[in-house]
Amino acid sequence: MLTTGTAKNPTPIDPIALRRAFGTFVTGVTVITTRDTGGDPRGMTANSFTSVSLDPPLLLVCVAKSASSFAAFTTADSFAVNLLHEGQVDISATFASKSPNKFHSVNHDRVHTGAPILTDSLTWFDCTIYNRVDAGDHVVLIGQVQAFGTSPSAPLGFCRGRYASVKDPLPSGWLASHNMIIGYLIEASGEILLRADGSGGWALPTAKRRKAGSELPLDDGKSLKLLSDNTFLYSIFDVADCDPGYLIYRARLADGGQGRDLPEDLRFFAIDKLPYDLIPTRELRAMLRRYVRERKQERFGIYMDSGDGGRLAMIEGEARSWHQAIQD
Repeated sequence: MLTTGTAKNPTPIDPIALRRAFGTFVTGVTVITTRDTGGDPRGMTANSFTSVSLDPPLLLVCVAKSASSFAAFTTADSFAVNLLHEGQVDISATFASKSPNKFHSVNHDRVHTGAPILTDSLTWFDCTIYNRVDAGDHVVLIGQVQAFGTSPSAPLGFCRGRYASVKDPLPSGWLASHNMIIGYLIEASGEILLRADGSGGWALPTAKRRKAGSELPLDDGKSLKLLSDNTFLYSIFDVADCDPGYLIYRARLADGGQGRDLPEDLRFFAIDKLPYDLIPTRELRAMLRRYVRERKQERFGIYMDSGDGGRLAMIEGEARSWHQAIQD
C-alpha cells in the first residue's frame, strides 16, 4: 500500500495524489442550489454531502471558494441538496459547467425555503442555514432540513473521477415521501395557464406545499391574484416512477385574465388547443383531458388515485360557504 506523510517524517502533501485518494471513496452525486441576492437560481454539482444529525435534522455540504456560485451560497439564508439518480448524468454535467442557463434544462420548483428544488431528482432536501464553517479552500454549509422528498430510483454513483453504477434493489417496506407538489389548474377567458418545464414541454404552474389562497407566488418573485372562494381541490395522484405525488387545485384569476403580466415561462392556451403532445406525463395529460370534458359540461369531480384506476366523485350544484350549508 502506497502511503505518504508520517508523523516522524512529514513530507509535503501532493494535492493531486490526495484528490485521487479522496476519490476512491464511493459517493453519490448532488446538485446544490440556492438563490442569489437578486433572486436568481444558482447551482453547482458536488459530491461532498454528509448527513449530520436527526435531532435536529442536519446535513452538510462543502462549497469551494473558487466556485462561481460561492458568493451566492455564503450570503443566502437557505439552500437545497438534490441527490441525482442514475439517469441524470447530463444534469450533473450541466451543473458542473459554467453554463449561464443551467436551470433551463431541468424541472425545478419552490417548496419551503424558496431554494430551487430539482423535482425529478432521486432525493431532495430543502434547508435553512444552521451554520457556516470556514475550512481551508472550502466553506462547510450545515443546513437544517425543513422539507424533503425521495423516490425509488437507483442513485448515481461517483468514484475515481468517474460515474459509477450502483445496484440498488428497492428494500422491502420502503416508504416514499409524504410530501406533495401543489399544482394549479388556472382558467381565464376560456384558456388554461401552463408553465414551460425547461425541456420543451409544458406543465401546470406550482406553488409551495400548501394551498395558495388568494395569491399564487411565482419563481420570479411576482404572484398571480386568485379568487380564493373559487379555488377547489380537483385531483390527487402519483406519477409512475416519480416522487412526490400531486395535489391539483382548479382556480380562477381575480382579474378575469385582463391585463396579464406573466413571466416568459408562463402562457395561456385555448382550452380546446392544449399541447397534449408536449405535456411530459400521462397522468397530467389525462387530468387535463378530464378537466376539458367537465368544463364543457360545467360539472366537475374530485379524482383520487388508487391501484385499480382511481375514484371519481362528482360535485353537484354551486359551491356555498360552510355557514350557509349548516343553516340549511
